[in-house]
Amino acid sequence: MALKKFKPTTSSQRFKVISGFDDITCSTPEKSLLLPKSKSGGRNNEGKMTMRYMGGGHKQMYRVIDFKRDKDGVPARVQTIEYDPNRTARIALLVYADGEKRYIIAPQGLKVGQEILTGKGVVPEIGNTLFLSEIPFGTLIHNIELKPEQGGKIVRSAGTSAQLMSRDSKYAVIKMPSGETRMVLQTCKATIGIVSNGDHSLEVSGKAGRTRWLGRRPRVRGVVMNPVDHPMGGGEGRSSGGHPRSRKGMPAKGYKTRSLKKDSNRLIIERRKK
Repeated sequence: MALKKFKPTTSSQRFKVISGFDDITCSTPEKSLLLPKSKSGGRNNEGKMTMRYMGGGHKQMYRVIDFKRDKDGVPARVQTIEYDPNRTARIALLVYADGEKRYIIAPQGLKVGQEILTGKGVVPEIGNTLFLSEIPFGTLIHNIELKPEQGGKIVRSAGTSAQLMSRDSKYAVIKMPSGETRMVLQTCKATIGIVSNGDHSLEVSGKAGRTRWLGRRPRVRGVVMNPVDHPMGGGEGRSSGGHPRSRKGMPAKGYKTRSLKKDSNRLIIERRKK
């Protein structure tokens, strides 16, 4: 995937870097896999603002993604690679041999016309979904289940991948994109390959308007607020604001919020890198 830079003909074009969209083969989504997507603007059922800095944005339709990949043994052909406004990665439209159509997260290197499979005894090639018990060691994987038949929950963002390190008893040891090493049941599924659109992190919006199109309003720093509005607000002149914390008073910058009694703590072998 290539990035597109612009000549500085205006202030907003000067630093703008966006995707070239050269990997996209179709601009019209599959109508049968679309759902309406409503926006709350950060308001609850009483109309009161409960989340700040949300509102506006372009109207979007939700694309129904198949995270479960549960059509075992039925070959599917890749019909299109498409843009999805709801996620950073590209999505691929599959047409199964029985005529059913489904969207999946497109891995890097997936081509239109390619045939992919799911289930036991499948060759570990890009786009195929296998059980962790059958994937070779060192393979890069994504869209990983945490519980059998739950559907992929982790490693779904653009350019990310995890690595299968080893197997121990009924668990597979996986190294996460964060550097964390954890165990997942071998009966869980994962998809082979790296998630597409790896250059997403290099994009530069260039202007505030592009952020508004995504439904994000300007964010105000706590130190410039009044004491009634934020724990770090107030003071004479430009004061630092004291210890960094959230609007609710929760300390930031190193304060651990993970529960010591969390059930999945026993599955984590090595914590993520700081």
